[in-house]
Parts: sequence; C-alpha cells; structure tokens
Amino acid sequence: MKTSNARPVPGPTPSAASDAPHLVDTTMFFAPQSGGVKRYLLAKRAWLARRSDVRHTLLVPGAVDRDDGNGLVTLAAPRIPFANGYRWPARSGIWRDQLVALAPDLIEAGDPYLLPWAALDAGQHLGVPVVGFYHSDLPRLIGARLGRWCEPGVERYLRRLYRQFDLVLAPSRVMADRLAAAGVERVALQPLGVDTRRFHPQHRDPGLRRELGLAEDTRLLVFAGRFSREKNIPLLLDAFRLLGPRYHLLLIGGGRCLRPHPNATVYPYQGRAGEVARLMASCDALVHAGDQETFGLVALEGMACGLPVVGVRAGAIAELVDAAVGLVVPPGSAAAIADGVVALYQGDPASLGRRARARVEAEYGWDRVLYGLLTHYGRLAAPAFEATEATACAAG
Repeated sequence: MKTSNARPVPGPTPSAASDAPHLVDTTMFFAPQSGGVKRYLLAKRAWLARRSDVRHTLLVPGAVDRDDGNGLVTLAAPRIPFANGYRWPARSGIWRDQLVALAPDLIEAGDPYLLPWAALDAGQHLGVPVVGFYHSDLPRLIGARLGRWCEPGVERYLRRLYRQFDLVLAPSRVMADRLAAAGVERVALQPLGVDTRRFHPQHRDPGLRRELGLAEDTRLLVFAGRFSREKNIPLLLDAFRLLGPRYHLLLIGGGRCLRPHPNATVYPYQGRAGEVARLMASCDALVHAGDQETFGLVALEGMACGLPVVGVRAGAIAELVDAAVGLVVPPGSAAAIADGVVALYQGDPASLGRRARARVEAEYGWDRVLYGLLTHYGRLAAPAFEATEATACAAG
C-alpha cells in the first residue's frame, strides 16, 4: 500500500517495562456510544494493566491526533453522518505508519473495513503476527440494508481479507462456521466476557418501578443496546402491545427515534456501566429480538445481573440461552416473543436467573476469557507472550 508522508503521533517515553511484549488493538468500532467491541477493548485494556506484563496500546479514530500517554492513541478521522459518533479512517497509509511506529509484537484488527488492511501491511513490514477479530457479520448487515443479492460479493471480500491474517478470532460458533463456509481456514473460537462484579444482582434497585411510574406488580423486562435495524426493536414493541398493560418494556440505548408506546419506556444511552447494571438488575428478565447477533454480550450482562433471557433462535443468542437460563423462540414473530414472555412467568424466573448468574460466573468472567485470548496470542507470538500466560493464570 502507498504510505503517507504524515508523521506518526509521538508516543510516551518508554517505561522500564518497555521490553515487555507489546500488543496493539486497532478498530473503528470505538465511539462515544459504541457497544460490545468497545466494552471488550476497555476490559482487555484494564485487565492487562492490572494482571500481566503485556504493554497494550489502543489505536482508534478520534477528533484529533492525540496520544494520552496511557496507551490510547487517536488519529483524526471524519465523523460518519447519523452513525452515533463513529468515524471513518480514510487514509490507510497514515494508520499503517502509526502502527509501524508503535512497534508492536502483535496487532489485533477489530473491524472489516480499512484498518485491517493497514494492520496487515504494518505486520508484514514489522514481521509480526496480525490477528483479525470477526466482530461484525458484514454480509448479513449489508444484505439487510441493500438486499440479499449483494451478500455473495461481500463474502468474497471477507474471504480475500481474512485469509491473510495469521489467525481470525470468532466470538461464537455461528460466526466461526460462517467464516469456514466462506473459505477462511485459520479460525479460533474466542468468546467475550462480562465484568461480574459490576454486573451483579446486588445492584437491584427496588425503587425502579416507582421511577418508571409503574405498579409494583408490573412484569418488567429490559433490553439494552443500539436501536439499529438488526436489533428488531419494532418487533419487541409489537410483542409488548400483544402482552398488554401488565407487562412493561424498558429500552436502554439510542441510535433511532422510537414512537411512543403505552407499555414501554425509553432511556437514552447510558455511558456508565454501573447505571446500566442498576437498571438491568432491577428488572425481571431480559428480552432480545435481534436475529443477527455475533455474540450477544447484552444477554450475558443481563444473565450476570441474575436475569433469565427470552431470545430468538437465530444468530449467537441461541448459543448462550437454553432452558436452564431462559428460553428461545422462533425469529421474526412478535406473537412468539409474547408467548415466550408469558411462558417465562409461568415457570420460575427467579430460579432461572440464579442459574444464569452461576453460568456467567463459571464461564464468562474476564479472567477466564482473557487468559484464553492470551493463549491464542502465545501460539502466534511465542516466546513474547509465553511468560504472560503464566502470569495471567496465576492472577486469575
């Protein structure tokens, strides 16, 4: 690729630990109202700073070129209109030069657009491995907007891109299978995780129903996330219209305006995870109509708060939710969602919620998940990450 003459953003003076292996994450999925990818990156960043000797740098688009001196580097990029603050990195040469200047031992690219190409170019120049994380199911997203006719072309693009990585991480089996079907061979399953201290049943607020102006016996369910097309929010609202006034839906998020609904309340995007946890833990269950989830982090966050989940039998949600922790219904049907909610209350939702919490604690805490991630890194970049695997294991 042709490189830019622009100078890289100056970095901080190397510390005494500068000989530690250096990991750089880069993605455009990092904005003020970002979802699961941003939460994963921030959790990884905090965990590495606290529990291992890996140096970590996050290189993302921002309003200006800036290094905060603590491992967060932004390069100026224009905002994408009507996209909740996301920015488009338009010139790959600048990003490639910055990645080379950071001199990482391993690069992880977290989106399928321009930045992975810059990462691959930088990795080839430096002679270091480059990992792609398949967070976004691009063919289905574009197909839902432009029509199914374009999906084969998008799959050819993904095959050409992801075949070049040393390893591609998939957050769920359904995403790993789609990569394999597209002809990508070096794929490993790598789930995301949950902060089990922050998302916890102890944050339940018994005053939430009063805050919402509801009777104390109202059956209250919650969904949190971007109100994008693939989340099927209108389907949820139709389901609650069928359920009637005894049931109420709390929607937490943003991205589109929703029409008023008699048994739904909309809260805007909550920047503090603690407030999201309070709201979730104060409801009876989480309900999710999205059928294109690549992982379904919000379902796990709800489960960590002690909530059972009503989801649809599509995408990655069905890998997280079974009869022990909730139920799944056929996709695309408001009536099926409504019937699933009724069936949930006919059982023992509190018991399901306790089992949901126990499952998250056993399988999806960040210590367990990120140790597995370092194991993948160690196989690619040994011996650079070998010592940190032992450190992470002891810390976990």
